[in-house]
Amino acid sequence: MPPYTLLTLPPAPSALLIVNLGAPLRVRAGTDIASADYADGCVVTMPTRAWEFGYPPRTRSVGVHFKPWGLAPFLPMPAVELCDRPVTIEQVWCRSATAELRDRLATADGPHEMLTLLEEELRRRLCEPAGLGLVRQASGVLAAIGGAVAIGDLSEAAGVGSTHLVQRFKDLIGVTPKRLARTYRFTATVFAIDPAGPVDWSDLAHDAGYVDQAHFGHEFRGLHRAHTDPARRSPAAVSPRTPRPRDGRLAAANRLISYKSYSPWAASLGASQSRGVPRGQGGHVRLGVVGRFRRGRE
Repeated sequence: MPPYTLLTLPPAPSALLIVNLGAPLRVRAGTDIASADYADGCVVTMPTRAWEFGYPPRTRSVGVHFKPWGLAPFLPMPAVELCDRPVTIEQVWCRSATAELRDRLATADGPHEMLTLLEEELRRRLCEPAGLGLVRQASGVLAAIGGAVAIGDLSEAAGVGSTHLVQRFKDLIGVTPKRLARTYRFTATVFAIDPAGPVDWSDLAHDAGYVDQAHFGHEFRGLHRAHTDPARRSPAAVSPRTPRPRDGRLAAANRLISYKSYSPWAASLGASQSRGVPRGQGGHVRLGVVGRFRRGRE
């Protein structure tokens, strides 16, 4: 049994595929949308709003946490068509293929074999859609610097027009580069919070690159769709300040995701040359670079 029955998840720079082997999962893509049951599992491209994930009292499933672009090689449609619209596995891979996969997973001898079977299925379906290299590189830069880069500079460094870059992002991730940058910055900011200690919201907002605390509060409400105003927990007034160096943002971003740059244009935008290993979710497969899978607890 899971330790919780309902999770409210803020938007994050990741995508998700879950094959369900038990009672239906219940998913609500936004607080203003009715929840729906997903019997065979669900496919969730990178969300732009908070969403709820409900577990039955007893659950059994196997899944994959992807980087933002990681679902693209397995989708028969542009990712933008699924933005904030979770779908069942059957809607992506057809009924017969989904049923056959679930049968094999259900009879697997333990979690390790289940993960191996799912990895084999993903490898079998793996392809490289047009523009994936471009999107992977640009997304990596945004991850490394916590979204703190102008999209015009990003497209110029990549050697493509901004319209072309936006279209590739929508096709393969489901959102624009600007939206992904906002999500990276928001997520890196959340990861920089120490839940066990006091929070100086003013310092946090400035370290993350927000203009002021009010801007951060607006972004928090907009992305999380929450009614909590972080500014109310910090009575100190925010005075205008000179923007701080990127060091704080880079440190927060590197705690969120590691990125190894393979091209000079990434470095030209200030991307960290991190050689760390991306951190994943224990018990799931994590797809990093296309064709490279990480399995089990990381």
